[in-house]
Amino acid sequence: MTATSSGPSSELHVRIWSEFLEMPGLRLTLTQAKRLFGGSTPDVATALHDLVNAAVLRQIGPYYVRADFGEFSA
Repeated sequence: MTATSSGPSSELHVRIWSEFLEMPGLRLTLTQAKRLFGGSTPDVATALHDLVNAAVLRQIGPYYVRADFGEFSA
């Protein structure tokens, strides 16, 4: 995974991706991710969006999941 920006935001990208690597079934909403990662809403939203654009995460409804984790059903 390559972060699309540098600085503190890159650390957030790595932290988010690391959590999804450690827990393949993890699914988080933006609000849950903000609480888990302790960032501001815009920073977490940007990092999640960047990871979706990098095709390592995908967004299904309000949830972010690993792109390689198979289908999700609510």
